[in-house]
Amino acid sequence: MEVSDRLLDIQSQFPDGMTASLARSLRKHVPAIVKEAVAEIERGVPEYARPHDARYSEVLEQCVGWSIGHFVDLFADPRLSSAEIMDFFREIGVGEAREGRSLEPLQAAMRTGAGVAVGRLTEASERSEHPVTAGLIAQVAQAVLLYLDGLVSVVAEGHGEVTARAVGERRNRRRRLLDLLVEEPAPRLADLREPAQAADWRLPRTVAALALGERHPDAHPPSFPEDILPGLHLERPCLIVPDPDGPGRHRLLRAGLRDWVGALGPTVTPTELARSLRWARQALDLASAGVIVHDGLVLAEEHAPILLMAQDRDLLERAASRRLEPLMRLRPAQRHRLAETFLTLLECGFNATQVSVRLQVHAQTIRYRVRQLESLFGDDLYDPARRLEFHMLLHAWLATHREPGD
Repeated sequence: MEVSDRLLDIQSQFPDGMTASLARSLRKHVPAIVKEAVAEIERGVPEYARPHDARYSEVLEQCVGWSIGHFVDLFADPRLSSAEIMDFFREIGVGEAREGRSLEPLQAAMRTGAGVAVGRLTEASERSEHPVTAGLIAQVAQAVLLYLDGLVSVVAEGHGEVTARAVGERRNRRRRLLDLLVEEPAPRLADLREPAQAADWRLPRTVAALALGERHPDAHPPSFPEDILPGLHLERPCLIVPDPDGPGRHRLLRAGLRDWVGALGPTVTPTELARSLRWARQALDLASAGVIVHDGLVLAEEHAPILLMAQDRDLLERAASRRLEPLMRLRPAQRHRLAETFLTLLECGFNATQVSVRLQVHAQTIRYRVRQLESLFGDDLYDPARRLEFHMLLHAWLATHREPGD
């Protein structure tokens, strides 16, 4: 213990036998100092004020008495072992952690007790039959604080060991819960309640899977609140997001992704998460390939036509070459402009003014393109029965075929 070296140095400045004599003198004052320190702790630290629990006060008095008494014994014999008291205070840290308490109240109590001890031991030293210089008293006070630091350190050590184990166990339980949530076939809701409780995770009414992809190799882990289950241990990492449609939820996800791209699957019940994750990963793959343009967060349901058509790229190409054949005969740049105009016309109900605003092209130019489309598709252009097919094919084809020069 470093305090022993400090006390040996102090002892060397006293005449032979004087520290032992002074320690015996100080020993007489320890009971009174302990009572005053306990009273001060109960006044200053609310967590330790338990007037109706006499047993708790007795335990507190024993702890304070042992720590102050042991310091006085060390003052007499700096080579005295401190192993037992260190083990005791380490176990106090363990107990505080197991009870779920932080160390702040305990540390405040120890500082309060040390303050009382320094003041009263200093007064007792000054009144002893062996006068002590102010310089030596200051060194003794420093030794008390060093002794306190040692006790605080082992308390924190015990507390930290238990906390780290608890955090590790909780993380492992949450990993097992996530694995259960996304497995196929889907688990029953009744089979999820106990694992969710063990993982300290409230089973929500609705959830969604967020598939993750790193933007670069040095990406920092995403940062999200405790209610979002992390699945960074998976080969293809993901998160489980409760209440994904809640207010501000998408904004929170965008902010927490940081160096990652995320694709949020459809909102489902907890027993349908595998389905949400499957769609999320498909959307992420398309975003990674540049097919879906994004700002860091992809909402899979907003790209349903692309996701549906992209599941079979060959089918998409065949259907596009048949239904969009008139466009396919044009030069690439003209083909892309007219396909984009056709899609926007469908979405705006063939209102040329709205289309011109959406595409930022003069309305007269839009009307000219409509006439071109009419010459290419004839009556099919306005056929309600073909509108859905045209819309899906154009949406998917434009997403998978970039404009020349992009």
